[in-house]
Amino acid sequence: MSTAKSYFHRGGDVPLLGATIPDHFADIVSRFPDHEAVVSLPQNKRLTYKQLSAAIDELARGLLGSGFSKGERIGVWSTDNLEWLLLQMATARIGVVLVNINPANRLRELAYSLERSEVHGLFTIPAFRSSDYLAMLVELLPELKKTNGGELNSNALPHLRKVVLYDAADPMNTTRPQPGFGVWSEVLASGNQVTTEQLDEITASLDRDDPINIQYTSGTTGFPKAVVLSHHNILNNAYFTALAMRFGENDRLCVPVPFYHCFGMVLANLLCLSVGACIVIPSEHFDAPAVLHAIDAERCTAVHGVPTMFVAELEHSDFRKFDLSSLRTGIMAGAPCPPPLMKRVMEDMNCREILIGYGETEASPLTHLTSRDDSMERRAETVGRNLPHQEVKVVDTESGATVPLGEIGEICFRGYHIMSEYYGQPDKTAETIDNHGWLFSGDLGTMDGDGYVRITGRRKDMIIRGGENIYPAEIEEFLFTHPKVAQVAVFGVPDEFYGEVVMAWIQLHQGETATEEELRDYCKDKIAHFKIPKYIWFVDEFPMTVTGKLQKFRMSEMTEEKLKKTA
Repeated sequence: MSTAKSYFHRGGDVPLLGATIPDHFADIVSRFPDHEAVVSLPQNKRLTYKQLSAAIDELARGLLGSGFSKGERIGVWSTDNLEWLLLQMATARIGVVLVNINPANRLRELAYSLERSEVHGLFTIPAFRSSDYLAMLVELLPELKKTNGGELNSNALPHLRKVVLYDAADPMNTTRPQPGFGVWSEVLASGNQVTTEQLDEITASLDRDDPINIQYTSGTTGFPKAVVLSHHNILNNAYFTALAMRFGENDRLCVPVPFYHCFGMVLANLLCLSVGACIVIPSEHFDAPAVLHAIDAERCTAVHGVPTMFVAELEHSDFRKFDLSSLRTGIMAGAPCPPPLMKRVMEDMNCREILIGYGETEASPLTHLTSRDDSMERRAETVGRNLPHQEVKVVDTESGATVPLGEIGEICFRGYHIMSEYYGQPDKTAETIDNHGWLFSGDLGTMDGDGYVRITGRRKDMIIRGGENIYPAEIEEFLFTHPKVAQVAVFGVPDEFYGEVVMAWIQLHQGETATEEELRDYCKDKIAHFKIPKYIWFVDEFPMTVTGKLQKFRMSEMTEEKLKKTA
């Protein structure tokens, strides 16, 4: 075991960008005015960079004319569509903080998000799947039934002044379900009183360190926290990710990940707009055949996704009918990426340069990325090295001391990409970022001498079986090597003798069958006996967040409930 410490600082030949998002975007528009900037297949719309810039400015003037100003907060509660992208860039143009709201939120979660971020305006679509947004809003804000043309005055949400409804299929529709709702066309019309000179003057007053975005942590455990990010945070993270992908103005990125999440907003939308590439929206929410169709029809050179998305695409019955030969690269992130799955994406999807990414919302979000020049072993078994201009270290979970290379500890980050705070929660901020600027990720991992990091699990996910520390990611990675296994989740469940034992939920490839004993026999003599799952359940699907992250706390609850009934 090396005595060298697990610390790595990565400089860069390319300096950090010092511009705000709108200033950098204006430069890209001047360089590539006629390049296609965005294609929304569900809306049948295409915009060049020149057209996108004009639409952004029209909305930015409309927001100003509607009374929104620098530093205020506008929430967007919607699936993926062109209007979401316009709101992302128009708010940045005038210094308004965009608050990303999870489309899967129900009433209590919506109220929490709006209250926690003190949102002044909300833009929303009418509904998403079984969620009737309009009904929830009227229940939360009964004032919408009687407010007519003026600003809201809500006791429950005193900061909220305006709720604007738009339908992605017809944004200019002026139908109001209740008198208190604003509509998209109204907002645009409000911009007629704002001149281009006034708009440019406001943009010129912005600083790169101004807060520009609030994103909520994914909420796989407990209530999510409101992460405050600046122009400098997310623009540089997007730009240096694009450089690492060797991404440029001739690339086209298929974006099946939700815009409300950092993966979609920063590593897809802003990444493309930072270098002049094209954003391709395949569907309003993830749909495997729509993704495959978009790659084929639009000749996409890249596709992003979490592992469960790639599994769904590869396992789709019509997979072989699509031409994916245009693919070159993309990022798989958001959850542990099993090497067998990565190899299938490289070979069967023709995505030879697929990269494994790692990070978290509090870090804008990307901290680590593999490279197409890495060995297959490093590409398949690590999350790569930190991006340029970032620091990383691995520390002992008890003492906080930096551990030797190769030892497991908590991964910490420092650099331009670290959030400024959890909005309105200084105590939570202090628990996460220390006095020296180090962000404690909550993830466990190891680092080698070249700075490559391997994730072994979450601190809270670690299973302690009779004094043995077990990391679920290690067992998941092994079970993925079984030829019948398509997806797996490993976690601990209570046990009277050992304290905790290992449980595995397993989804098999389409058409396959297996038994618990078959899987246990496969584990014998290959992993330590105490790591072999005591319980194995075969499932057709997993409880997941809208971003495709497995919700192990829900699996744990469901497992414990069933085990109690069968005890």
